[in-house]
Amino acid sequence: MIFQNPENSVIRDTLTKAKTIAVVGLSDSPTRTSYGVSQAMQQAGYRIIPVNPTITEVLGEKAYPSLADVPDQIDIINVFRRPEYLPDLAREASKTNARVFWAQQGVYDEEAAAYLKQEGFTVMMDLCIKVAHSVLVGPSNN
Repeated sequence: MIFQNPENSVIRDTLTKAKTIAVVGLSDSPTRTSYGVSQAMQQAGYRIIPVNPTITEVLGEKAYPSLADVPDQIDIINVFRRPEYLPDLAREASKTNARVFWAQQGVYDEEAAAYLKQEGFTVMMDLCIKVAHSVLVGPSNN
């Protein structure tokens, strides 16, 4: 079966209820898309948790080497990694307290999507969280 993103109402509800976004692959370089998107989501009121083993801090938040190392509640896992990493990330995500997995625009994997859905996740793929937030929620998530 071909993966399809949830209806806009589900995406809007997910973004409205979420408070914390763990960003896998978040770079500390302001020129990278992951930085700009995460900064915009932070400015919209979300707490960003960087997940990247090569940095210690970004956007004023402590970075963690993996999802397994994040001690806090995660509402959304937002992924900025190439598609070939998604199956392993999906298995790692299933061991967290999160139940939303969001792969950024251009990032998609059918195997990962099927696994995550089987594990009870709401899954968005090949979709920019910043654009979805801007279109479906607006400038503030409150």
